[in-house]
Amino acid sequence: MTRRAVVVKIGSSTLVDARGHARRRVFANVAEDAAALVAEGTAVAVVSSGAIALGLGALGRGQRPRRLAELQAASAIGQSRLLQAWERPLGRAGLPCAQVLLTAGDIHRRDGYLNARRTLETLLGWGRVPIVNENDSTATDEITFGDNDALAAQVAVLLRARLLVLLTDIDGLHDRDPRRPGASAIAEVRDHRLLDGLELDGAGSSWGSGGMRSKVVAAEMASTGGVAAVIASGHRPGALRAAAAGEPGGTRFRADPRPLSAYKLWVRYGKPVRGRLEVDEGARRAVVGKGTSLLAVGLTSVEGSFAAGDAVEIRHRGSAFAVGISRYAAAELRRLAGTRGVDEAVHRDNLVVL
Repeated sequence: MTRRAVVVKIGSSTLVDARGHARRRVFANVAEDAAALVAEGTAVAVVSSGAIALGLGALGRGQRPRRLAELQAASAIGQSRLLQAWERPLGRAGLPCAQVLLTAGDIHRRDGYLNARRTLETLLGWGRVPIVNENDSTATDEITFGDNDALAAQVAVLLRARLLVLLTDIDGLHDRDPRRPGASAIAEVRDHRLLDGLELDGAGSSWGSGGMRSKVVAAEMASTGGVAAVIASGHRPGALRAAAAGEPGGTRFRADPRPLSAYKLWVRYGKPVRGRLEVDEGARRAVVGKGTSLLAVGLTSVEGSFAAGDAVEIRHRGSAFAVGISRYAAAELRRLAGTRGVDEAVHRDNLVVL
């Protein structure tokens, strides 16, 4: 690879119509854009939703069910159909592909995270386009990645991509639901604090589980990791290539000029939080202002049941300001809380200030 990769994610409702049939024109458009980027020296990885929607379409069912077992079964039916829908247009464009199925557990475990990176980098090095999807048929809790938006951000960060493109049914972010009168498009997000006042909870489609909020969160995750992001319409021909070229269209999120290290990004986003540590003002100042470890003496309460090595949220007066990996189990931290000494609840190397 001569240039950093581009990761493109496409949602279910963009890829699959109301009858549960693949929108072949969308698949073809993305494949053509991917081929153009590869010809220019940019590797492309695809994070694709649609397995559940295609499976339900094969069953003649028009609505996404609520029961986990039915979602998993539909995914098992649709997964091969989804891969075939990608193989045909990519093959015509001269790009062989490969299927990569991931679960949240693969990302939560450090060894799984690194192994996923090695697998994807190897496939890209072989000139293959990875078609990445969550392994819905074996998920144990629920369909966890939020219509694959968070998964796409994880893939972009672990690949150290230069750009994440989130293709959806709407051409970018608006200041309110674009179906409402007076909604204005937002071309670029420079200050993520401005997102707090936006209406991001518009209704999703019958197929997908995500929405604009999950795409904004994914774009912010990628940005924190030094990956620029674009939210654009997957129905607009050439949208992927235009986004990669920096052309107008959709909403662009700039990459943070001071990204977190890959390890600290994994700490922040890759591990599920298992507990919460409430700390006093002195501990908060030391962690935020001086970059120190969190000492047990600064703990005022410990919530949850977690083991040593689990991720914990660190709070002051109920407001989270950091996340890190605990050196002790919850019961041991409760015993150490407030005691003077040098016991480190969370070492600074395993701590990320939010």
